[in-house]
Amino acid sequence: MDTVPTAAPASPTLGEAFKYWLKLGFISFGGPAGQISIMHQELVEKRRWISEQRYLHALNYCMLLPGPEATQLAIYISWLLHGIRGGIIAGVLFFLPSFLLLSLLAGLYLAYGNLPWVQGVFYGIRPAVVAVVLFAAWRIGSRALKNEVLWGMAALAFIGIFVFDIAFPWIVLGAGLLGAIGGKLAPHKFRSGGGHGASAKEYGPALIDDDTPPPAHARFSWRTLALKLGAFVLIWLGAMLAMRGMPDLYDMGDFFTKAAFLTIGGAYAVLPYVYQGGVEHFQWLTGPQMMDGLALGEATPGPLIMIVTWVGYLGGVAKEVFDHPVAAGLAGAGVATFFTFLPSFLFILVGGPLVEATRGEIRFTAPLTGITAAVVGVILNLAAFFAWHTFWPQGTVGTPFAGPFDGFPVIVAIAAFVALWKYKADIMQVIGVCALLGLVYSFLM
Repeated sequence: MDTVPTAAPASPTLGEAFKYWLKLGFISFGGPAGQISIMHQELVEKRRWISEQRYLHALNYCMLLPGPEATQLAIYISWLLHGIRGGIIAGVLFFLPSFLLLSLLAGLYLAYGNLPWVQGVFYGIRPAVVAVVLFAAWRIGSRALKNEVLWGMAALAFIGIFVFDIAFPWIVLGAGLLGAIGGKLAPHKFRSGGGHGASAKEYGPALIDDDTPPPAHARFSWRTLALKLGAFVLIWLGAMLAMRGMPDLYDMGDFFTKAAFLTIGGAYAVLPYVYQGGVEHFQWLTGPQMMDGLALGEATPGPLIMIVTWVGYLGGVAKEVFDHPVAAGLAGAGVATFFTFLPSFLFILVGGPLVEATRGEIRFTAPLTGITAAVVGVILNLAAFFAWHTFWPQGTVGTPFAGPFDGFPVIVAIAAFVALWKYKADIMQVIGVCALLGLVYSFLM
């Protein structure tokens, strides 16, 4: 039986931390839950860089924020250890491998996507995406919709976006206002569950332990907050001004900045907004291309919100922002990724000291509970959109059920959902099996 260590570990150098965050960027599969679990096992249990209580405190804050919570958690922990440099290193390395891989896959997709065997693979992947999104709605709904009021808000959100085509930001705003009002009139209906299940295991003293005071760089002051906030505003303005002569890239920067502040409830929650903007408004890519990118995003490391890299790459090529397609794609991918992740660094590097100063007081709010309920309805709408594109591939907005109904994807989608829901199958394995089924079916037909 292993003995519990009695002394805290030595503080890692910035170089040692760099190696870990680089490794994490290549192995961070499994979505936010898997990424959070990987970091807990490595940083809390094995390396003991941070205690479980402090880890969960940071996680609770990140869960309240817009943006990819696992990425923000990595930024937070590395910022506590090594200041601003550490936070930037961890954040960039968390998504850099995924950025490079998805950019490469997007280029190959545009070059060879019309080959019959490639089309066969994606023919099987698309119904898997329908199942994955539907499963995400079920998984979030089973945790978030605890009473009839929240179920009603989810239904209203679905009707609002599906029937009346209300834009996603207005649904978020409306749900937040209803949650704030409901929290005062019926607080018991908007009381969310507590915590993320603190473990009773003891791993020994941690470098950043329960009672370790915040390091000097993590202490709150209004002057530091104002300076950091001003620096982020200048970075954002500078980047936007640099694209003034390139209207398509400027539109991307503006759009993905807005998207970054709307990712409340995870990547699946903001996908409808990205879909509305990228596919319907700006026409950077098509609906099927969006689904293909989502499938590849599920099968690559990094946060699922990296779908924006795919959207940006295809958008840069479609709008011909540069003469060379690879340069155009990388420019679009870089702009989409930069403006999506910049707010994550803002939230942690600017808000982190305030969180450390008020440790023990971070709680879910009633407006957030309302927004989370609405998110379930929004994700259901996304599943319906993807199902329509998959089951009626020739349908259009004006005539959604035009052309023949394709039954094979329905069977694949049902089987994939059952595998995810009943048998707890790994998402990447499900996508892989569905891709193989699509390939085989396309050659048999």
